[in-house]
Amino acid sequence: MNTFGRKLRLTTFGESHGRAIGCILDGVPAGLAIDEAFIQSELDRRRPGQSALTTGRKEPDRVEILSGVFEGMSTGTPIAMAIFNTDQKSRDYENVKKLFRPGHADYTYWQKYGIRDYRGGGRSSARETAARVAAGAIAKLMLRELGVTVEAGILEIDGIEAQRYDFAHARESLLNALDPEAEPAQEAAVLAAKEAHDSVGGAVLTRATGVPAGWGEPLYYKLDAVLAEAMMGINAAKAVEIGAGAAAARMKGSENNDALTPGGFESNHSGGILGGISNGDEIYVTTWFKPTPSIFKEQQSLTTEGESIRYKLKGRHDPCVAIRGVIVCEAMMALTLADMALLNLGSRMEHLAAIYRSPN
Repeated sequence: MNTFGRKLRLTTFGESHGRAIGCILDGVPAGLAIDEAFIQSELDRRRPGQSALTTGRKEPDRVEILSGVFEGMSTGTPIAMAIFNTDQKSRDYENVKKLFRPGHADYTYWQKYGIRDYRGGGRSSARETAARVAAGAIAKLMLRELGVTVEAGILEIDGIEAQRYDFAHARESLLNALDPEAEPAQEAAVLAAKEAHDSVGGAVLTRATGVPAGWGEPLYYKLDAVLAEAMMGINAAKAVEIGAGAAAARMKGSENNDALTPGGFESNHSGGILGGISNGDEIYVTTWFKPTPSIFKEQQSLTTEGESIRYKLKGRHDPCVAIRGVIVCEAMMALTLADMALLNLGSRMEHLAAIYRSPN
């Protein structure tokens, strides 16, 4: 499936080395001011080739809005956006045309479809996430009107964990690091892996503030369940935690429960979600990314004919996919929350009456 969401529906298209990638975002209410400069700035944050910490592929990632916007405002019709590829080097992938790269989706796409686009992974490439970032920027514009903010940063790289969370610093950091003190060691780990023709994994912490209580649909479209789906749908994501996550399983109930007071919750082990519904506290999601499978060490694999082979990969790849995954995590949380905001409009008759009741 290539579509995400219920009321706000995102469909993406395109391949890593195809003509373009893009998306159709359906369900955006009419009358939203579409700030194209903001959308482009979000894509610029994800754009490859900006430092030695990311892939050397040079893509401008200029977005073109094709429909759904008139005179700077959303029209209520589907918003289509395209990002044309300009720096493909498909020849780098000739040596993997007939073999399966370990850790990639080559083998599973082949088993499922009997055909695969070997140029950079085709549809399974993280290049597709640029379209999600473009759509997520529009979701952020919607949420901004509701007083909701989404931000993220690097929590951990190669086992080096942030001890404090400074989201403002993460926004200015090339590493998207939450902790300025942990950042030098995290950066050194990435560069060391790159020098060794290897890669490292990492974790991204995503936070939403200003979310009112009541967003989320029990039982089969819970806010935490959909957030987990959204984050697990990002390339290379292998685990997701809401709030305390796995640590909650090691607590007593008396430790894990977030006590309610007139001033709010005393703690936030729930990550801002109870029973699949937002409780008004900050929402925290941690997404764990595996090491980038594209490494330049000699590896063992099989060809499409079943022949055992050893080979070395060519190309340009991120030594730590989590770094640019920060912006993608923000986009997926924004899309999820905007979808939940629209779904919540029908949860009470008073909401509908406020919209449809005649003022006379």
